Parts: sequence; C-alpha cells; structure tokens
Amino acid sequence: MADLPELAELGIGIDVGGTNTDAVVLGADGRVIAKAKRPTTPEVTEGLRAALDAVLAELGDTRHRVTRVMLGTTHATNAILERRNLGRVAVLRLGAPATTSVPPLSGWPGDLRKAVSAGEAIVPGGHYVDGRAIRPPDLGAIRRFLDGVEAEAVAVTSVFSPASGEHERLVEELVRAEYGLPVSLSHEIGSLGLLERENATVLNAALYGVAAHVTGALVAALAERDLRARPYLAQNDGTLMTLEHAARLPVSTIGSGPANSLRGAAYLSGVADAIVVDVGGTSTDLGVLAGGFPRESAAAVEIGGVLTNFRMPDILAIALGGGTVVRDRGIGPDSVGYRIVQEALVFGGSTPTITDAAVAAGRTPADGEGWRARMGDMSEGISDILERAVAVADEMVIDAVDRMALGRSDRPLVAVGGGAFVLPERIPGAGRVIRPEHAEVANAVGAAIALASGRVDTILPAGDSRSEAIERAKEEAAARAVAAGADPSAVEIVDLLEVPLSYLSEPAVRVHVKAAGPLAR
Repeated sequence: MADLPELAELGIGIDVGGTNTDAVVLGADGRVIAKAKRPTTPEVTEGLRAALDAVLAELGDTRHRVTRVMLGTTHATNAILERRNLGRVAVLRLGAPATTSVPPLSGWPGDLRKAVSAGEAIVPGGHYVDGRAIRPPDLGAIRRFLDGVEAEAVAVTSVFSPASGEHERLVEELVRAEYGLPVSLSHEIGSLGLLERENATVLNAALYGVAAHVTGALVAALAERDLRARPYLAQNDGTLMTLEHAARLPVSTIGSGPANSLRGAAYLSGVADAIVVDVGGTSTDLGVLAGGFPRESAAAVEIGGVLTNFRMPDILAIALGGGTVVRDRGIGPDSVGYRIVQEALVFGGSTPTITDAAVAAGRTPADGEGWRARMGDMSEGISDILERAVAVADEMVIDAVDRMALGRSDRPLVAVGGGAFVLPERIPGAGRVIRPEHAEVANAVGAAIALASGRVDTILPAGDSRSEAIERAKEEAAARAVAAGADPSAVEIVDLLEVPLSYLSEPAVRVHVKAAGPLAR
C-alpha cells in the first residue's frame, strides 16, 4: 500500500457483478490505493463482504480514514429477472375515463404480474399536457380500492404528471395518513409516456423490500467492521445517492453496473469521449462516453420483459466473457462464471473457455505468467477449436462496436474489465485501443468517484413565463441532487434540453434538466 498523507480521507467503491465483486480504495488525490476481486456469491452480500475485507486488510491501521463507501449492486435487477423478493403493489392510475382502454400492467409477463400486483384501478384525475387539471382525484374511489386489497406499497401514476405532480402528491398524503404504506410516484421516476412511466413506478414500489435488505446489509457490514463511513448506492446514470434516497427510488439502481464501468473507464483513461468495452466473466457490455458520462438511451428500456422510460445508459450487452464456454460447434452463450478459476484450462480445469482461447492466441493479462504453461500440451483438435473461437469472439466484438459507433470510427476504445485482455490490439470501427492501469476494477472505480445528481423532466409553457419556469426546474433539479447527497454549494446544472411540442392549443416545451455535484462532506 502506498504511503498516505496524514489525515487523508479514503473512499471505497464496490461493484457487484455477475461473476466478480470488485472493490477499490481511492485516496483524496484520486489514486487507487488498494483493490480486490472476489467471486460473486449466490447471496451477493457475502461476495460484497469478502471484497470489502480484502481491501480493508491492505489498509491496515489506516482503515479508520475511510469516510465513504459507494456500492453498485445487482440486487434490484436480479429480483426482477428472477421474480424473487418483490413486494405486492396496489397499482393506481389517475386518468379515468380517458385511459381505460389500456389497463395497468398490460403487456407484463404473466409470472411477473402475478408476483407483483395486489390489484389495479383507474380512477378520475390527472392533468392536460399544459398542466391544467382535468378533474380532481376521486378520493372516495381510491379509498374503496385500497380497502379491498392487501398490499405492501402503492404505485400512483397520473396522466401528464411530469407537467404537474399535484394529484399524485394528494394521493400520497391520503395513503400515508390513512394506510401507512410507502408510495411510489410516477413524476419522480419516469418521463412522458403513460404506460412506460407507470411500469417503472410499479417496479419501483415492488423493490422497496429489496432496497431495505441491501441498505441494511451494507450498514451492518460497515458496523461489523467498525467503519464510520457514510454509505451510498450507485444510480443507473453513473451518479450516487444516499441510502435514504435509494430507499425511495430503488429502481434507479438498475443499470448501475455498466454506468460505473463507463465512468471508471473515463477516469482511468483520461478520455471523455470514447467507446467503452467492459469484458466480464459472463458478458461484454459496450457503451459510449460523451463528456465523461454515459450516453443515455433514447429508446424505452425493457427490464424483465417490461418496458420503462426512466433514464438508462445506452448499453449493448453480448454473450461473450472470459468464462464463455467454447465448443466444437461454436461459443456460449453459457459461461462457467465465477467457477472459472476451477474449470478453465489455464487454471488446471477441463472446460475450454474464451480465456483459454485468448491465452492460446498469445493474449495474456499482465498477471497471467504461467497461464499458457498450465494448459499443457493440447491436441490438434483442441487447438483448432480455440483458434476458431478467438476468430468468432473477435467478430462479435467488431460487430458490436460498429453498432455502437453510429458511423463514427475516430473514437478511441477503452478496454476494461477482468477479461479485457481477450480483446485484439486493433478493432475496426474504433480508433486506438486504450488499456488503462487498474482496468480490471474500472466498475468499482466508477462507483468510488461518482457525483450525486438530480433530474427534472417536465413540460413548460413556451410563452413569456418560459424563462422563469426553466429557472424553477433548475432549482428543483439542484434540490433533488442535494437530496441524493450532493454538496449544496457545489451543485451545477450539467444538462439542459428543450424540445418544442407541436400540435398544442398553447405553445409548450419539454424540458429535461440534470444537476450534479460532489458528495457533501
């Protein structure tokens, strides 16, 4: 471990991946002081604890200088994909009679709907696109609906709530006062698009129990190790939020892993605009850096078979990783995952993997001395299979890079992840390939360096009051960033987008504002 200045504050970033859980310690000057990779366990908090213990052991007596611990986790994603530990949600839409033709949760997979929905109702309420109320919410109908369901949370979605969240907040007051249930409000989660915003709101409400488990486990892990550090969770846009904020918006943690990798790649390479290829043990994620932050997806994002419209990184995932199984007929999509250290040929196992194919082709990580020797003498048949596997893997990467480049071939490519060594030295469709130091733990670095942020996505009049309305939207975005953990004195508006809306009786614009800043000390 490098010598530390007296009283230097330390931060720990942890990222839970499908194969490995990575942890890093960053000094006040941004240097990586310690790092560790540990297999992700079936109960992912055990892998988290193992990675945390590994870096704390390197810190020794200086561990008391850790002031912040930042976690990127797959808990929320896994819960939705596996239909486990999800809460029962009363789904309430304010929009009758106009929106009754498409009921809530239409298009959901049957098993997920059965696991989540405690009942659905559409009652009067909502706003026009310009923020004028259609009619007040029918509080009597809402009470009758809630009296007839057994739910652990309530999801409220009102027509055009991004223009005005007034009716959703009225319902929240009623539910909290009379039923004592947590409430998920759509104007805090999604943007325009009633059904997609409603879907995201319901998923958010279903994840309250998962969020409580994650935050409780993290707090307990820190307490057990006598760390008085403040914990944070990573969001899907590459920024952080406090545990209190995460408890209200757990769906925001979905997609945090790829976002962390992109932010970590930018930090380690010093490149703000690039294609990032993150090669893990099971999959390879590709994304694009724009100004040091992940390029966001312009399309609806599908999670567990459900379309949503909250902001997510534009990520392309392909079934190719260091643990991908190689066969005579092709590669994958299955992977040995965290069992690679027992099953791959380079570790003395008997299962050919992409790692073995890359090593056989002369591609070896910096710490991989002796890997080729451990493979032993291979038969001609195995050698041919591994050679073909490398060619297939390279073509998969080249095709994926081409799809993400959108016609630009001058961007550099930053290779990160524990399996980054499997990538060739040159990749058509991109500029030079950059392999930064500590690339294998870029995701944990991304969690450690992240800012806190807040967003507002709303509809405003385009007349004389437009400027004042935009200033209010900026203030609201800054306030949300502070609520997520940002230093109030250092919050800045980092993104402002205005889109004119056509075919309205009164001119209006859709405004998206993002504010971000360093964590409060």
